[in-house]
Amino acid sequence: MEYLIDFLDNEAVEDCKIYEHLKCSQNEAKLLQMMTKEYVLGSVDVSVSEILIKLFGDKNYEHLQQLSLVKDLIEQGWIVQNSFLASRIIDVSNLELLNSTVTLSSAFLKLLEEGTLEVILPDVTPYADHLEYLKDQFFRIELYQKFSHTKHNATENSPSTGRIKNKLDLLESRISERIKVTQNEIVVESIFKENELTPKEQLIFLALLKEEYAGEFESLRDMNTLISLISFDDYEKIKNRSLLEEGSRLIENLIIDYDEMLSTFGGVTRSFFISEEILQKIMHPNKEKKSKKIKLDMLIGEQEVFELIDPKTNLDDVVLHPKTREILDSLLKQIDKNVVKLLREWGVKEKRSGIDAKIILYGPPGTGKTMTALSLAKSMKKRVLSFDCSKILSKYVGESEKNVRSIFDTYKELCKKTKSEPLLLLNEADQFLSSRSVDASSGADKMHNQMQNIFLEQIEKFDGLLIATTNLLETIDPAFSRRFDYKIAFEKPDLKQRLELWKKLLPELATYEKGFDIEKLATYPLSGGQIRLIVKNTALKVAIKLKPIFCFEDFKLAIDREAKGAFGDVKSVGFMN
Repeated sequence: MEYLIDFLDNEAVEDCKIYEHLKCSQNEAKLLQMMTKEYVLGSVDVSVSEILIKLFGDKNYEHLQQLSLVKDLIEQGWIVQNSFLASRIIDVSNLELLNSTVTLSSAFLKLLEEGTLEVILPDVTPYADHLEYLKDQFFRIELYQKFSHTKHNATENSPSTGRIKNKLDLLESRISERIKVTQNEIVVESIFKENELTPKEQLIFLALLKEEYAGEFESLRDMNTLISLISFDDYEKIKNRSLLEEGSRLIENLIIDYDEMLSTFGGVTRSFFISEEILQKIMHPNKEKKSKKIKLDMLIGEQEVFELIDPKTNLDDVVLHPKTREILDSLLKQIDKNVVKLLREWGVKEKRSGIDAKIILYGPPGTGKTMTALSLAKSMKKRVLSFDCSKILSKYVGESEKNVRSIFDTYKELCKKTKSEPLLLLNEADQFLSSRSVDASSGADKMHNQMQNIFLEQIEKFDGLLIATTNLLETIDPAFSRRFDYKIAFEKPDLKQRLELWKKLLPELATYEKGFDIEKLATYPLSGGQIRLIVKNTALKVAIKLKPIFCFEDFKLAIDREAKGAFGDVKSVGFMN
């Protein structure tokens, strides 16, 4: 306790042994000395006004003139404020500090006890195993967290910021030296080398790895926190966002991934995590290496059941009835991070996030059922495995029951091999869902009933997100209806929705005749799919004109042909079912 006693007994604070480490004024040191005397007598928290009056007196309000000393010492990290003002000390006026309480910081107490704040590191020795290495790296991340916090709550060149920076430099130098003399493979370092990760990318990875070992829920996982960790100022924050966006090395190389969740204010936030394969490789380095994660694209060509779709639109691109949109928004709240957290704590949900639901979208052709399903998948960052149910009988005559089961078996196999959970889309599922024949006397009726029973069984056992689209809901067997969580109607658009559809689908860069009236086009009772097809066919016609100008009559001709069924067998091409 020699440094503590020296500090308490020395009237000339500038002669104290620890004064050179304080880097503060004599008056600030005297204030610290007074607070230290109170501390050893049992007063941990002291009133700012009382300690200033005790030290400087209140004649002519002298103690008020010294309030800046308190703020300076807080910014330097020698004392800590015990109030809500602590989180915004930079914006706090001196007078706001007057009636608050403060206490000596842990850094100052350590200085009093040891006489220095320098980190004493052991001799350079090889890392015995990866856990010893991770212990140093996780301590390094803790220092970066403190450094990030200090940057926001202290001046740029404050002593507290400098002390943390010195610790970081020493630790990083020591980690580097220990890695050089370590003969055994360090899995994390091998990952860094194989993927040519930059120092900032390495820090992001280590921060996420620390979260995995700590078992905490999204303390260090969101984008803003990770970016703040590796950025010195606002300019760097903007620049470093690219490290966590699509196309970045960490995501492109399947090193990390993310879940998208709804924030409290309705926006979408990203929660990052290390991919399962990489995590297992680090946590269990002595186990046999598992096969590399296979992408869906590599397997989709080996089977004939599904079409793989990467959705291009989100729900904002779809014109929906307000009630339908309300249901879908409610459905998306299943990925709200607070909801997910509660469900995980209750043991109801094991996954990080995602929707577990079976949904029927029903309504006339062209009302946007398929587009909505794809847009929902896009909102959840999911790919889509689509199956056209109308082919189940025509393509597999005599083997329908077998191939109903094959839909779900193939889906599960693809999920297992790729370690992914795409949305399963069953388009035109009318025959699967229609009422079963009570008196199945013919072979066809028996086959149909058997096919539906198998489908019912598979729906019951399905785990994930499944969407079935159908044109008719009236004929759906009640047994199927009960097993779907959501039944969402899609009706033909009204005038307002048709107007919005025309505005979305008409080419923005095209030239239109003078007085062209979109509202007049919207008066025709067309579905979204029909409007899309009419725009496409009209554009092809206008493009070959000598003067490619869109006229109302061009659209009118296409609308009349559609109304009269002049498109014949190709009428369904381009429709959104």
